[in-house]
Amino acid sequence: MGFRFDNTYARDLDGFYVPWAGDKAPAPAMVLLNHDIADELGLDTAYLNSPEGRAALTGGAAPDNAAPLAQAYAGHQFGGFSPQLGDGRALLLGEVVDKAGHRRDIYLKGSGRTPFSRGGDGKAVLGPVLREYLMGEAMHALGIPTTRALAALTTGEEINREGPKPGAVLARVASSHLRVGTFQFFAARGEADKLRQLADYAIARHDPELAGNYLGFLEAVIVRQAKLIAQWMHVGFIHGVMNTDNMTISGETIDYGPCAFMDGYGEDVVFSSIDRNGRYAYGNQPVIAQWNLARLAETLLGLIADDENEAIRLATNAVNGFMPKFREHWLTGMRAKLGLTGAQQGDDALIAGILEVMQAQRVDYTQFFRALTRQAAGDSAPLHALFSDGASLTTWLARWEIRVGPSGADAAAMAARNPAYIPRNHLVEAALNAAAKHGDMAPFHKLLSALTSPYAPRDGFEAYELAAPQDFGPYQTFCGT
Repeated sequence: MGFRFDNTYARDLDGFYVPWAGDKAPAPAMVLLNHDIADELGLDTAYLNSPEGRAALTGGAAPDNAAPLAQAYAGHQFGGFSPQLGDGRALLLGEVVDKAGHRRDIYLKGSGRTPFSRGGDGKAVLGPVLREYLMGEAMHALGIPTTRALAALTTGEEINREGPKPGAVLARVASSHLRVGTFQFFAARGEADKLRQLADYAIARHDPELAGNYLGFLEAVIVRQAKLIAQWMHVGFIHGVMNTDNMTISGETIDYGPCAFMDGYGEDVVFSSIDRNGRYAYGNQPVIAQWNLARLAETLLGLIADDENEAIRLATNAVNGFMPKFREHWLTGMRAKLGLTGAQQGDDALIAGILEVMQAQRVDYTQFFRALTRQAAGDSAPLHALFSDGASLTTWLARWEIRVGPSGADAAAMAARNPAYIPRNHLVEAALNAAAKHGDMAPFHKLLSALTSPYAPRDGFEAYELAAPQDFGPYQTFCGT
């Protein structure tokens, strides 16, 4: 059975996109097919892996009931506004209502040039496609809202990216691909009617109980993003390119180009090769999220209230509410990671204290919390082994032990909140190189297996808990093309 599309974006938002078809792939081949996602969407995996299905998933032969299109959007990129970006190498193939009744986009990344390509070839290569597949599955397993991949396919062509590399397409699934930048596109053009139409569509899709309540809609997006960014911070995730066109209305993580997870803890950690000034460093992510949400609020002013001053006041109050909401989610999560039950005065200082010690010694973020879990279970050696100067740790542990009380922390509860496995940068690179350069998917599959059960250590996966070896060197990530 093929796709059962119901394409509201194409049907309800004429003028918000360009109808478009992808390039015909010369020899599409399935590399990865996500059976869990296919089942959720009610899709037949045999069909998806048939010649007809592979042609559809690479963009060159849309199913009869599809409405492939390139979405229009704008965005602030590293603080500078670009009034027209859009899907330059991607297509929204269509929408499917899944078994739970949720509407999901099926979106093809790397399917060829569109009217928004701005001189690019519209293609993707296998390494970055596999990275996005891996990261989406890892984030999902960590309980963090994210886009996910339905499939990764090669196209049978070679794409020039510092030499010939195998072309590929990612079939991505999301609650929607509405972005802050989608609203900016029409606001920048002064198209008030289209902006209202877009807001009404977004509310109907994501917040139907808020019909006509544009301030409530803004507040709902703020709440979703506050929780999302807190979850990123809890696991040491750095998005790397938090442009407004990469912030979703749904509250899902999107676009895993130069993203990475920290090894050694630091507020200033940056991996993206193009983030030379650290705008999107780990510790800056909450501030940037609030800045992005202020840009969304600006687009909605004319809808929030007829009086401009009143609209500004209401929107400003809403945006100012982001940081308290973020702090609430962050504190709740950090207490759970540290085994602290309830909320007590001084928890902020206790958390800040250990983070300062970790930053001073660049202690591995993920290993620290797993080792503290072992400490709670009575094994102190792994934790002390992480610190070159144990005195500051000992001082902090005395405060922590007072806070958790005579009965101690619940080690099992802590283990359920602190992953053993994250996408370690050296392991990701090794898996992607083996797949893209040598056609060897075995390292990728083993890493994926670890990441999809991140809280349960297993025999044979001990190396997946370790930080990068010393000879791995400084790590940089790049925008995937």
